[in-house]
Amino acid sequence: MTDGISDGDGTRCVRAGLPDPVPGQPFLPGPVFAAPYHLDPWQGPAAAANGYGRPDNPTRRLLEAAIGELEGGDCRVFASGQAAITGLLLALLRPGDAVVLPADGYFPVRAFAADTLAGIGVRVHLAPTAGPYPSFDGVRLVLVETPANPGLDVVDVAALAWDAHAAGALVAVDNTTATPLGQRPLDLGADLVVASGTKALTGHSDLLLGYVATRTPDLLDPVTAWRTVTGAVPGAFDAWLAHRSLATLDLRLARQSANAEALAHLLADRPDIAGLRWPGLPGDPAYAVAAAQMRRLPGVLSFDLGSAERVARFLDAARLVGAATSFGGVHTTADRRAQWGDDTAPGFVRLSCGIEDTADLLADVTAALG
Repeated sequence: MTDGISDGDGTRCVRAGLPDPVPGQPFLPGPVFAAPYHLDPWQGPAAAANGYGRPDNPTRRLLEAAIGELEGGDCRVFASGQAAITGLLLALLRPGDAVVLPADGYFPVRAFAADTLAGIGVRVHLAPTAGPYPSFDGVRLVLVETPANPGLDVVDVAALAWDAHAAGALVAVDNTTATPLGQRPLDLGADLVVASGTKALTGHSDLLLGYVATRTPDLLDPVTAWRTVTGAVPGAFDAWLAHRSLATLDLRLARQSANAEALAHLLADRPDIAGLRWPGLPGDPAYAVAAAQMRRLPGVLSFDLGSAERVARFLDAARLVGAATSFGGVHTTADRRAQWGDDTAPGFVRLSCGIEDTADLLADVTAALG
């Protein structure tokens, strides 16, 4: 893992994880499809980097090097974001441990905590992203998601890490919404980063991916071991496709953020829109912390249309806003979060801006709302 943060975002994204140039070889080698590899008859797997496809794949390692460079740590990729976050929790928590999870973050994580973590004797505490937080005394791990999905609250990672470390707790930050170009939690004092690469990181809505990154070998080793024994690895083609997609991350985020800013200002002036949230708006409750902590703002915003019926009418009428879950892709999408189990109002919408021309997107949203 190398830092490389002195280069610009576009440069880092284009070059992240690429092997040294060799005449006659491609910039990014194609995916290596293999379950077994040839073994040395005398030394076995100790003689080479690759022994068996579950723990060993060179395509996967190149992707891990790329994400590690962007996050500023050593990385392990998983088959999905949910595989990464559940793997992190199960690798680090034991019966009797206590964990603090976001009350307003990704709903399947809370469901997993209630169904699985509590069932094996882990004490689960929930806290809103913006606080207040419980005492961290006796807590093993504090997991935060900032900006939170779907409500987009933000927490001061450095301050939270200070408080948690003073009590002996570890801090993991879900960096899915921000991406490593939006913020680098390890630089802010977090012990671990976890994220879904399905979203803006790869950005083309065509693969599932997750990852965990850290600068601490004692934390990375159990995560790696967990992934090996559970087999929660991405396939070689998905790893290659994700690495290829990283090259345009800077460009995609720039347009998505610009579209979100323009759309947020448009919606802020409409009396038929309630509860608008985007951390880049000066009046947003998260603005001050986001402005100080984040290097760029996400292309995701949320608002309330008042009823499930109005959300359906809006999505039916829109030409450029697709009805779909997930976020961070090149196409603008929106979904009504209550239908997925989130504790939100019936008309609450999470909208993810794509890379369409800003004027076209604004015109389409205005017409659809009308």
